[in-house]
Amino acid sequence: MAGGLVALLDDVAVLARAAAASVDDIGAAAAKAGAKAAGVVIDDAAVTPQYVRNLAAERELPIIKRIAFGSLRNKFLIILPAILLLSQFVPWLLTPILMLGGAYLCFEGAEKVWAKIAHHDHGGEEQVQDEKTLVAGAVRTDLILSAEIMVITLNEVIDEAFWSRLAILSVVALVMTVLVYGAVALIVRMDDAGLRLAQRPGAIATFGRGMVRAMPKILTVLTVVGTAAMLWVGGHILLVGTDELGLHLLYDAVHHLEEAAHDATGALGGLIGWLVNTTASAILGLIVGALVVLILTFTLHRRKHTPEPEATSETA
Repeated sequence: MAGGLVALLDDVAVLARAAAASVDDIGAAAAKAGAKAAGVVIDDAAVTPQYVRNLAAERELPIIKRIAFGSLRNKFLIILPAILLLSQFVPWLLTPILMLGGAYLCFEGAEKVWAKIAHHDHGGEEQVQDEKTLVAGAVRTDLILSAEIMVITLNEVIDEAFWSRLAILSVVALVMTVLVYGAVALIVRMDDAGLRLAQRPGAIATFGRGMVRAMPKILTVLTVVGTAAMLWVGGHILLVGTDELGLHLLYDAVHHLEEAAHDATGALGGLIGWLVNTTASAILGLIVGALVVLILTFTLHRRKHTPEPEATSETA
């Protein structure tokens, strides 16, 4: 009896060690895969603060919280089931779907650029957007960026068993969401922290006042970076997607430029090569986005503003 109990306890200990090793493996794989998506995570963090500009201070954190929960819904209810099913049964569909999302990001970025150039920015009371519309727009953009993160992660763990893939993708989804929206919350509340520091004596107060004065400029810079990130990420999705679909011309041209810049700049080669690739992706994104803006402007928008013919009154 005692021997059986000892054997059972030994089996439990073995299973516990195996489970612990499995958790460690999942954690390590999630960290490695998440690192590959770090660039998109930075873009996501840069894009989001623009959605809370011009809002009352007390509404900033509630709006970010709603966007964060929307991001979690995107990842766990839409993206994760979709990419797992697609990767299991029709993996060739992943690239075209992701490219459609990339084209949408290009459109959003190009539309913001056009609004700035054409001075279509709204002023006064028009800047106060309906919160439901604002959150919906942010969650739509997050859907594309989150899909990019999850697909990059999936590519890193595609050879894992189905349940391991599910566990790793779930860990990455949760950690990335916390990192992105935690960082965004810190960014938009820096002015409050500055005000509190400004009430302290001496150099701390000076530093706090500097933080308060700097925040509008920081948010403006983040808005520009966020727009550029939409064009860069969207263009890069299209660039890589066309190559995976067998259209190698654009990707090869950018790759050769990147390699030439890398080889010509010595110790700075890695940075300069990355900048060349990023700039080329952003230019492609701007071109594609501008084409989509033109198509929508001269079709849907024109149709919307075309006056209907006046009804003729019947004569007796």
